[in-house]
Amino acid sequence: MRRFAYMVPKSLDEAVSMYVSRGERARYIAGGTDILLKIKEKKIFPDYLISLKHILCPDRPLFNPENGELYIGAFVTHRRIETSKTVQVRYPILHDAVKNIGSVQIRNVATIGGNLVNAVPSADGAVPLIALDARVNIHGPKGERSMDLLRFFLGPGQCDLETGEILTEIIVPPLLPRTGSAYLKFGRREAMELPLLGVGVVLSLREDLRTCVKARIALGVAAPTPMRAIEAEAFLAGKPINEMTLEEAGKIAARESKVRDSIRGVAWYRREMVGVLVKRMGQKALERIQETESRR
Repeated sequence: MRRFAYMVPKSLDEAVSMYVSRGERARYIAGGTDILLKIKEKKIFPDYLISLKHILCPDRPLFNPENGELYIGAFVTHRRIETSKTVQVRYPILHDAVKNIGSVQIRNVATIGGNLVNAVPSADGAVPLIALDARVNIHGPKGERSMDLLRFFLGPGQCDLETGEILTEIIVPPLLPRTGSAYLKFGRREAMELPLLGVGVVLSLREDLRTCVKARIALGVAAPTPMRAIEAEAFLAGKPINEMTLEEAGKIAARESKVRDSIRGVAWYRREMVGVLVKRMGQKALERIQETESRR
């Protein structure tokens, strides 16, 4: 492996200063599961790795009951998210996703921020967060800025980070009452491989537990970047959630997808499975709402 200097800043500003002074010869590293692999495969050749592990920040997801928002530091590991009771109970779509990222050993090290900035279309962490309307906070040489996570992804391996900027936090806005959610990583195996598709659905219902108030449908590996099926969401709004409407929403989402042939799957099959899985995850989200309401 190429030799590099390992630098350990104690604050975000110090990390940014280190990066700016060294330019393209530097890379940030947190868990390291992606960047070290790229170095071994000779895809990148940094002279300096700037560690973000020792910067003081929350080490687990934090729910604020006063405003209903969920805060996840970018350096929080997938395992911390997976084992969070708050995530398991309130955000099952996120739990569905992170529990199947790699192995337990990888999840103990890999961070949610690293999963997002790697910006691969198959990033399991991105799809549920997009379905939850998450936004991200970014710190850099010019200060702080915030943006919707959906707009953060620019293309395969490309995200909206300027030179020296660090993704610092993911914020999930308050959920509407009677909300349920579900995610499925679809592939040949449940874990330890990239998915053929990732499908996440979030549904919010009226008091009758039938009529849709709001729907979010997010897809991974269905376009060059994680995407939302906007037309399918609009179709469900105001309609009863049942097998027929979910099946039609799945067909619309399949038409919206921009799937392509690859070594891991052909486009026509992926498009068909978008329809199937949107319906299936919609049904699971509905079941979760009903289960939660039955316990009240």
